[in-house]
Amino acid sequence: MKALVYTGVEELTYREEKNPIEKNGESILKVHASGICGSDMHAYHGKDERRVPPLILGHEVSGKVVNGKFKDKYAVLNPLITCGKCEYCSNDREHLCQDRVLLGMNKPHLRQGAFAELITVPDQNIYEIPKKLEIKEAAVAEPTAVSLHAVLMAEVSSKKKLSECRILVQGAGAIGLLSSLILSKIKNNDNITISDPNNLRLKECSKYIDCKLVNPSDNEINIDGFDIVFDTVGLEVSRQQAISVVKPGGCIIHIGLTQPSGQFNFRKATLQEVTFIGTYCYTNNDFKNTIQILANKEIGDLNWIEYRDLKEGAKAFKQIHDGTCSAPKIVLLP
Repeated sequence: MKALVYTGVEELTYREEKNPIEKNGESILKVHASGICGSDMHAYHGKDERRVPPLILGHEVSGKVVNGKFKDKYAVLNPLITCGKCEYCSNDREHLCQDRVLLGMNKPHLRQGAFAELITVPDQNIYEIPKKLEIKEAAVAEPTAVSLHAVLMAEVSSKKKLSECRILVQGAGAIGLLSSLILSKIKNNDNITISDPNNLRLKECSKYIDCKLVNPSDNEINIDGFDIVFDTVGLEVSRQQAISVVKPGGCIIHIGLTQPSGQFNFRKATLQEVTFIGTYCYTNNDFKNTIQILANKEIGDLNWIEYRDLKEGAKAFKQIHDGTCSAPKIVLLP
């Protein structure tokens, strides 16, 4: 099969790889679409110890099952593989399983990813795509589930209804846009500000959501001004801004993974009872609900997705790296 292989820092090679081998309890999917995630970019930059070259990256994937119990079904894969036995897996919190692994990782266990023509996955991670959802659009189920889970975490934490909150979303990538769409179209919030230094992305997002779109340095982002801040970036500077602009008693939902540490105003967090929640993925129920949200067009059309050929994937990564890409999400097609 052909695959786009992560072979070194900022290096991707489109080449021939061995086909995946059939295993008991698993099925092989012929990949129709696979999205580029921010965590794939972290690996590309050599900053993810869980992804070591050579490795096929990619975990946002849809396609057609070619063998096993789901043969000939169009499916989207939940890329989060867990043990199914621990206290978390036994209590519908499988996303916290300490033995979890994602497709497109080789630590703690090797799982080749979806930037390829074929991929193998456990049967319990296969979800049939509803007929009214386009197969290539289904590839964004995973980042949508991440965003849905983050919004639900904010809803549980907030002392006010989400519809009544002033909300800042840092980052106009897929997670930032998806979180904003869920907040706007499902949770009925009309007081959202999205910030991003990439004006091309802000302009693209403006086509799909009615909210304020600003540069992170804009005066609109004022100190103690927001009930909830979604940091989908994960930089030290974005965390510093988040704690600066969140209101007393407010909440920071931290989704980004770009920088693992740095300075943070813990004094304000302590004195003003600010809640800080880290969230990285989603439950199985979140994933199921996400498929229906997408199928029912609850967050609108998905024309903000840009599709590229897999063989041109290295160029797509480079454009994201350079900040010259306007699309919040690029999906690769084998």
